Amino acid sequence: MDVPLWLALLAVGVLGVKLIRPPWWLVAVTLLGGFLLADSFLAPAIDTAISK
Repeated sequence: MDVPLWLALLAVGVLGVKLIRPPWWLVAVTLLGGFLLADSFLAPAIDTAISK
Protein backbone atom coordinates (compact mmCIF):
# COMPACT_ATOMS: atom_id res chain seq x y z
CA MET A 1 0.00 0.00 0.00
CA ASP A 2 1.43 3.37 -1.01
CA VAL A 3 0.62 6.23 1.35
CA PRO A 4 1.57 9.80 0.41
CA LEU A 5 4.07 11.40 2.76
CA TRP A 6 1.79 14.35 3.50
CA LEU A 7 -1.00 12.00 4.60
CA ALA A 8 1.30 10.03 6.90
CA LEU A 9 2.68 13.24 8.44
CA LEU A 10 -0.81 14.61 8.91
CA ALA A 11 -1.95 11.43 10.68
CA VAL A 12 1.10 11.42 12.97
CA GLY A 13 0.61 15.12 13.70
CA VAL A 14 -3.06 14.76 14.57
CA LEU A 15 -2.38 11.77 16.82
CA GLY A 16 0.52 13.57 18.49
CA VAL A 17 -1.54 16.65 19.27
CA LYS A 18 -4.44 14.55 20.56
CA LEU A 19 -2.34 12.25 22.73
CA ILE A 20 0.46 14.51 23.99
CA ARG A 21 -1.52 17.80 24.04
CA PRO A 22 1.36 20.24 23.55
CA PRO A 23 0.65 23.97 23.92
CA TRP A 24 -0.46 25.69 20.72
CA TRP A 25 2.52 28.02 20.72
CA LEU A 26 4.94 25.06 20.74
CA VAL A 27 3.25 23.57 17.69
CA ALA A 28 3.39 26.95 15.90
CA VAL A 29 7.07 27.53 16.77
CA THR A 30 8.02 24.02 15.63
CA LEU A 31 6.22 24.36 12.31
CA LEU A 32 7.58 27.85 11.66
CA GLY A 33 11.10 26.83 12.67
CA GLY A 34 11.03 23.81 10.36
CA PHE A 35 9.74 25.92 7.50
CA LEU A 36 12.48 28.53 8.01
CA LEU A 37 15.22 25.90 8.37
CA ALA A 38 14.16 24.23 5.13
CA ASP A 39 14.94 27.44 3.23
CA SER A 40 18.16 28.33 5.07
CA PHE A 41 21.80 27.63 4.30
CA LEU A 42 21.64 24.76 6.80
CA ALA A 43 19.20 22.78 4.64
CA PRO A 44 21.88 20.79 2.71
CA ALA A 45 23.62 19.80 5.96
CA ILE A 46 20.34 18.71 7.52
CA ASP A 47 19.42 16.78 4.38
CA THR A 48 22.68 14.83 4.36
CA ALA A 49 22.42 14.15 8.11
CA ILE A 50 18.94 12.63 7.91
CA SER A 51 19.34 10.77 4.61
CA LYS A 52 22.11 8.44 5.83
